Amino acid sequence: MANLTTELIRNVALLGHGGSGKTSLAEAMLFAAGSIDRLGKTTDGNTCCDYDPEEIKRGFSLSLAAANFPWKGCKVNLLDTPGYLDFAGEVLEGMRVADAAVITVDAKAGVEVGAELAWDYANAAGIPRAFFVNKCDDPDADFHAVFDALHGQFGSSLCPIFVPYKNGSDIVMIDLIEMKAYSYDAKGKRSETAMTPAYEEMASEYKEVLNEALAQTSEELLEKYFEGEEITREESVTALHDGIISGAITPVYCGAATKMWGVYALMDAIVESFPRPTARKVEHAADGAEVPIDAASADAAIFVFKTIADQYGKQSFFKVMNGTLAKDMTLKNLTSGSQEKMAHIYTMCGKKQTEVDSLCCGDIGMISKLANTNTNDTLRLTGDAAYAPIVFPTPYLERAIVPAAKGDEDKISTGIARLTEEDRTLKYENNAETKQMVIAGLGDIHLDVMVSRMKARYGVSIVLEEPRIPYRETIKGRSDVQGKHKKQTGGSGQYGDVHIRFAPGEEEGLTFTVSVVGGVVPKNFNPAVEKGLLEAMEHGVLAGYPVVHLAADLYDGSYHPVDSSEIAFKLAARLAYKAGLPLANPILLEPVGELKVTIPDSYVGDIIGDLTKRRGRMNGMNPTEGKAGYTTIVGDVPKAEMSDYVITLRATTQGRGSFDFKVNTYEEVPASVAQKVIAEHKVEEE
Repeated sequence: MANLTTELIRNVALLGHGGSGKTSLAEAMLFAAGSIDRLGKTTDGNTCCDYDPEEIKRGFSLSLAAANFPWKGCKVNLLDTPGYLDFAGEVLEGMRVADAAVITVDAKAGVEVGAELAWDYANAAGIPRAFFVNKCDDPDADFHAVFDALHGQFGSSLCPIFVPYKNGSDIVMIDLIEMKAYSYDAKGKRSETAMTPAYEEMASEYKEVLNEALAQTSEELLEKYFEGEEITREESVTALHDGIISGAITPVYCGAATKMWGVYALMDAIVESFPRPTARKVEHAADGAEVPIDAASADAAIFVFKTIADQYGKQSFFKVMNGTLAKDMTLKNLTSGSQEKMAHIYTMCGKKQTEVDSLCCGDIGMISKLANTNTNDTLRLTGDAAYAPIVFPTPYLERAIVPAAKGDEDKISTGIARLTEEDRTLKYENNAETKQMVIAGLGDIHLDVMVSRMKARYGVSIVLEEPRIPYRETIKGRSDVQGKHKKQTGGSGQYGDVHIRFAPGEEEGLTFTVSVVGGVVPKNFNPAVEKGLLEAMEHGVLAGYPVVHLAADLYDGSYHPVDSSEIAFKLAARLAYKAGLPLANPILLEPVGELKVTIPDSYVGDIIGDLTKRRGRMNGMNPTEGKAGYTTIVGDVPKAEMSDYVITLRATTQGRGSFDFKVNTYEEVPASVAQKVIAEHKVEEE
């Protein structure tokens, strides 16, 4: 759009439960505005926003998609987000740069957990929101029940703007502000129809709820409402606009995106009543300070909120946070310190790229091939204020990566590096202790998509399996043993003789002491004895796991003036280790972490019961701060029992629960569990 200014930009995130129709709504708005020439369907895999091969194959959104359309002199940037919990990181990317949110709700399914989480996301971001009750064309749709549920759950700030009147298979949409009724033809084109007494009767019920919400926006309207005076159309329009921007009002629209019902009314509202990018006046910096938004500033600044890093290169999606970004500008990346030239600037409509010469403050675009720029980076022309980063959820579902073909380890590392660069909710580790490549994600679907993308993008087939638990071993008792290495093979021989007392140590590693008297073991061999013990401790005597908290005192021994050497004493120390540890009551240790689970109060009993089954200890339970109706349970749980906790908690609480888990200690493994671990190790050895 020519001569576009910040006042004419609207950045809107589409949120909601999986399957509620976010992508279909985006498709309908793009089609209505003429940005696309056909109305695609998610079931057909031909929508503008679901263009990734994995999205087409699975039939639902996996990634944040950006699209834009012109409407009534404004430019609307849509940020279509996934609805499944495994892809929450994509939602947070969209929320970081959106100025308002539209939450879709299925008129048949009602208020699902995705709508609740979307409300919380918008609250956390401090942006206005609106509801769009979708799929009103479904024979089992019940807008009235859905609105009552929304009103009951989210409060009196909800006000109906567009409501359906259903008479058999015929549906008419009524605009409560204008008090006009609209019908739609087979192609979704709307036309005004006469308001009948039946329409007016139903509309009057919702008009009362609307007026009550509008009255909360000013003292004058509140006084008129209580005195029974009518709120005029002009007053309603102004109150709606002011209420949406301030967050005092959450409008509720309705329709059917696939049939274009109610779509024009929502688009009009976005342009007329949703906030411009400068409405918040300030942005938050990484250090917590407030940074003024100045659209006219000569200091251009952008924030990168999303990265796509595939086999074709890197795409950096950004929002212009200050000033105007112009082609061929060189900005400094405040994270890497590198200079990045803005050689080619694009706006995106799904996968379609349109090159532009500049983007004004508040607009959203994409730059390709920025080698040293990643998600959460701030790039500025001048200055050093970095914008607050997106805080991504911690992935806890861990799986070990096993190559399907030998020799693919390097390909796996390259592919995983690209995927983790793109998706900040994937975490990769080459675990030196368990000698496994471990990937962590937000859920089983998340990891399944990762496996598919590895195959499709990088030609590498991998299998995921349960990761090994990094057990450790120690001793609880004491032993006193001799280790003697003697070998004669002609010429000079090998001779080393040590007497060592083993006991539990206070330090995590080896506590080595020497109490030899009389020079029976020369001092120059002491380091060899210690080194032999340290090497031996890498493998315990129960199941081959590293040994910790071991104290060893070298108190006696003997040597040969010719045959003794450092290697001989090192081998003697290892013999003493192998003989002494089995006599000192060796035990298996397992990693144990602190678990903090936040859940609705109604699930407390189920979660405590599950915690007990996982050999957990509950340490406390308190109401969750800042979240009414929620409880936080704190306990200690072995890591071995946490492998499927993400899936279990989500299923138990219908996705409303969340948790944090951090390993902070090692504790003795119960005998019954230890026997099983030791037996499995013996099978692997065979």
